[in-house]
Amino acid sequence: MSGGGAWQGNIKARLYERVRERGYDSLTAFAEARPAVPLYVLADELGNDVAAVQLLSGLLYEAELNRRVTRFVRDVLVRELAERFPSGWPDVLDDETRGEIAMGMGAWTAYTPETHKKRVRQARATLRASPPPAGWRPLEPDEELLRTLLPDEGA
Repeated sequence: MSGGGAWQGNIKARLYERVRERGYDSLTAFAEARPAVPLYVLADELGNDVAAVQLLSGLLYEAELNRRVTRFVRDVLVRELAERFPSGWPDVLDDETRGEIAMGMGAWTAYTPETHKKRVRQARATLRASPPPAGWRPLEPDEELLRTLLPDEGA
C-alpha cells in the first residue's frame, strides 16, 4: 500500500518512469502483461509511492487516447473479480458472497467513466439475472462472456 509519498512530486512522470524501468512503453502494456492482477498489486509492483488510483487514472487516460475505453472497463472488472474471487465465481450465493459480489460490482461501477456507467449498470443487471457458472474466472478483458456483456463500440 502506498504512503503519503504517492502524492508528492510529478505523479505522471513517476508512473511512466517506473514502467519504462520494467521494459514497457506504456501503463497499458505494463498492465496487459499482468492480466487479472488487482490494481493495488500492480501499483505495489511500481513502488510504495504509487497508489492504485493513480495507475487506474493513467490507464483510463491511455484507453481514452487509444479509443479502447470499453476494453479498459472490462479489464477493471476482470481485476476486481480476481481480487474478490481468486478461485472464480462462487458456487454458493449466500449473504456473504452476495455482499462480495455487490462490493465488487460497486467498485467496478465507481471506477467506470461516466460515458460507460449506463452500459455497466446493464451488464450488472444481466449478471444478477443470469449469473455465470460457478468457478468462472475471466483472465483477460476480451473473454467471450465479457465481450457479450459489454461489447466494444460499433460491435
